[in-house]
Amino acid sequence: LSVGREVLAALRGRLGALCWSLAPLPLPLPLSLPGWRDSAPRPQREQEWDDTAPTPTSVNYHFTRQCNYKCGFCFHTAKTSFVLPLEEAKRGLAMLKEAGMEKINFSGGEPFIQDRGEFVGELVQFCKQELELPSVSIVSNGSLIRKQWFQKYGEYLDILAISCDSFDEDVNVLIGRRQGKKNHVENLHKLRQWCREYAVAFKINSVINRFNVEEDMNEQIKALNPVRWKVFQCLLIEGENSGEDALREAEKFVISDEDFDRFLDRHKGVSCLVPESNQKMRDSYLILDEYMRFLNCRNGRKEPSKSILDVGVEAAIKFSGFDEKMFLKRGGKYVWSKADMKLDW
Repeated sequence: LSVGREVLAALRGRLGALCWSLAPLPLPLPLSLPGWRDSAPRPQREQEWDDTAPTPTSVNYHFTRQCNYKCGFCFHTAKTSFVLPLEEAKRGLAMLKEAGMEKINFSGGEPFIQDRGEFVGELVQFCKQELELPSVSIVSNGSLIRKQWFQKYGEYLDILAISCDSFDEDVNVLIGRRQGKKNHVENLHKLRQWCREYAVAFKINSVINRFNVEEDMNEQIKALNPVRWKVFQCLLIEGENSGEDALREAEKFVISDEDFDRFLDRHKGVSCLVPESNQKMRDSYLILDEYMRFLNCRNGRKEPSKSILDVGVEAAIKFSGFDEKMFLKRGGKYVWSKADMKLDW
């Protein structure tokens, strides 16, 4: 049965690619296959939050849940190994562009785990070269990126964000942000240099939690000089990193709002600091999962819409729970194209 499903998924991907290439505009293909996207869990009742569909200006596409790290607070855990066929993913991205998408961020899981980075490289090139999106970015733990990838795809990538929660390797081990003997911090510096060489804007993401909340990162961040240092408060999502059916138990990582504010105050002199509390983060991101379903986090869970490939972007996004006002308030729209950045590569 599983083999049959894979065959059907592959056939559907080829058919979707054919339809996309023949159509003057990318159109959804309402074709359902038993045991494929429709078999994935959905809420029993979907509620339409707003009659007016928001514009998908900036979209975070988590195309894989697989990861080689085991970060204890991860809130997009490896519940499936599913990845859309490449042409299906491209068709969905073209639909999003038609609906108003200006920025795409590829995330996971770990984006470079699929086909050794070739899958995300193909998508990056497609979005920049074919769709001509102003901004194409990736969030990665950085452990699987090779210099050859930059040589092949670097020109199409605007921003590379590397997750780094601590500059103390012992703390990274406690968190789970490590594989084998590779030093995460040393690798971070290597990636910073490659970004300079290949004109890719460098960004750092840090999740502030119980194990790093007392750390002083001022000196290290200023030395790395990222265009943005995104600092998140550790967030609980039921069914992902919290609750009986979760693959992670992140409760021990949680910090209070006061703890988070103290960390921010300690680093207020870092000009590239972009803080995001739980309140700002929960509903202000448009998250697309591996089936190209928008994930609604308003009830503290990730409740999926129908796939945009089946019902179109406008119908699916109405169930996303997306707070467009908070997205703008937290600075979600910024100078995100490297062509417009004044960078010291």
